Amino acid sequence: MPPAINIRALVAHGPRDLRLETKTIAAPGPGQIQVQMARGGICGSDLHYYLHGGFGTVRLREPMVLGHEVAGHVTACGTGVTDISPGDLVALSPSRPCGTCEYCLRGLPMHCLNMQFYGSAMPMPHIQGAFATTVIANARHAVPANGLTAELAAMAEPLAVCLHGINRAGPLVGRRVLVTGCGPIGCLSILAARRAGAGEIIATDITDAALDYARRSGADITLNTATTPEALDPFTTDKGRVDVAVECSGAAPAIASAIAALRPRGTLVQLGLGGDVSLPLQALTAKELHLHGSFRFHQEFATAVRFMQDGLIDPGFLVTHRYGLNDYITAFDTAAAPGQSMKVQIDFLAC
Repeated sequence: MPPAINIRALVAHGPRDLRLETKTIAAPGPGQIQVQMARGGICGSDLHYYLHGGFGTVRLREPMVLGHEVAGHVTACGTGVTDISPGDLVALSPSRPCGTCEYCLRGLPMHCLNMQFYGSAMPMPHIQGAFATTVIANARHAVPANGLTAELAAMAEPLAVCLHGINRAGPLVGRRVLVTGCGPIGCLSILAARRAGAGEIIATDITDAALDYARRSGADITLNTATTPEALDPFTTDKGRVDVAVECSGAAPAIASAIAALRPRGTLVQLGLGGDVSLPLQALTAKELHLHGSFRFHQEFATAVRFMQDGLIDPGFLVTHRYGLNDYITAFDTAAAPGQSMKVQIDFLAC
C-alpha cells in the first residue's frame, strides 16, 4: 500500500481568488483507487465559483477544490478492487449518491438527498472537487476508458448530462428537434439527438462561431437569432412545427422561442440553468406542451464512455484549448471570455 502523498489542487476561496495549493492525501482504502489526474474540463459551474464565488443562493463558505469533468490513470488500488487495475485510464463520475435515501431507493439517484457531487458548495462542509494532480476515488465511481485519450475521457461528464436530457425527451426517431444555445452542452445535445435518431435538427444561437460548431455536431439548420430575430418564424406557423426542443441556454428569449416553435403536445427539455425566468405559460398550456427539467445524470455516465469507445459519438473537436496546470488562471480566463473557446481543459501532466 502506497504511503500518503502530497498533491497540488486548484482551490477556490472566493470571487477571482483561485489558488494552486499543496495538500496531503492518504493512501486508497478498501474499495478505493488512487488516480493520477490527466485531464479536467472547465465547466460553467466552475466558472461561476471562479468569477462570482457561487451562483444563485449557493455561495462559497469555505475553500473548495473545483472540478468535476475529469479523467486519469490508476496508480494504486485498495483491497477489494477487482475490475480496475493500475495503469487503466478511467473517467471519474462526479455523481456519488448515497444509495440509501428516499430518492436513491426510488431509482432517482441524481436527486439523492445526500449527494456527494464533486466540487459543490451546496452542502456544508462543501464537497471537494477533482482538479488535483492525484485523487482518491471509490472504484465504483470510476469507469474504465481504455482505448480513449484522457482528453476524450474527460468529456464523459458533459456528454452524460446531454444523454440524460435526451432520455428525458422521449423517443426521437424521425422527429424534428430544436436545440437552443450551442455551447458545449448544446453541441453535445445535438450529437446525442442524432445518435438517438432525430430526423432533423435545428440549432439556434446568437453567435456564428457557436453555430459553426453546431453544424460540425450534426445540425441540419443553424439560425443566428441575434442577427435575424425572426429566423425561427417559419417553424412557428400552424401552432408550431417542432416536435422536441432541447433548451441549453437558460435564457428567457430562447425558452420563449422554443415554446412558440413547438407543436401542440410537443416536448420541451430544459437543460440550461440561467436562474428563474418568466415563461409564456398561456402558450405552454394552450398547446398542451410537456415541460421536462433535466438535472445531472447517473447511469448515462458509463453509457457516455461506451459510446465514445465504440466511436458512436466523438466530441473531441469541441475541446478547443488545453493548458498546463501552472497556467490555470489563463485557462479559467479563456473559458470565461465570451466567444473565445468551446471547451477548455487543464492538462494535469503538463506544467
